[in-house]
Amino acid sequence: MAATTKPAKKTTKGPKKPKEILKPKLSKAQAAKKAGKRTERNVVKQVGGEKNGGTRRVAVKRAPRFYPTEEKSWKLRKHVKPFSQHKRYVRSSITPGTVLILLAGKHKGKRVVFLKQLGSGLLLVTGPFHLNGCPLRRINQIYVIATKTKLDVSAVKLPDRLNDEYFRRKQLKKPKHTEGEIFDTKKEVYAVSEERKKDQVEVDTQVLSVIRAHKDKKLLFGYLGAMFSLKTKDYPHRMTF
Repeated sequence: MAATTKPAKKTTKGPKKPKEILKPKLSKAQAAKKAGKRTERNVVKQVGGEKNGGTRRVAVKRAPRFYPTEEKSWKLRKHVKPFSQHKRYVRSSITPGTVLILLAGKHKGKRVVFLKQLGSGLLLVTGPFHLNGCPLRRINQIYVIATKTKLDVSAVKLPDRLNDEYFRRKQLKKPKHTEGEIFDTKKEVYAVSEERKKDQVEVDTQVLSVIRAHKDKKLLFGYLGAMFSLKTKDYPHRMTF
């Protein structure tokens, strides 16, 4: 059979329209210049006197007579909030009553009880002091390991004064030299205040009563009093705490 060809369709489309070119926005000065209005920088003023020519062109905005020797310092606008206004987060595994393992500081390796998070984001913990010698202190949550052991400390009442200002380090001063005390150069030695001792006893008494009420109190007393350590072929990332 002979191949048949279809007749070509007639198209009634007209010529293609050119694409619209986006024109850049003009400033007020450019728009005024395009419209024929020119902003004059100089103004003609009448000048008195016989030998002054009668008129003179004067600048609308005069340049300053004196320039500063140093550039003025400009304060940059900071969109970053200060540290005091940052939101405080704590890991989901750390809740009040969780037993933590300290990884840094004077008491590293000890197991402590987490009480609450302070305004600065630091964690308030206690040993208790009677079991492992760790007093009420603050620590960053990046330096602790959260265990699955947890105590019910909902009934423990903490004094309101236990805040960041309470734990702020005090500066020790040297005594001023007076007559007869030239060789007396002993620096003031830090001593625990009676207020801290009272707060320590008050908090630890409540925490110890919670431990005694636990069904595994014997294991908890030994667990909190023992130090955490790693031996050969002990991998902490494979352990379940």
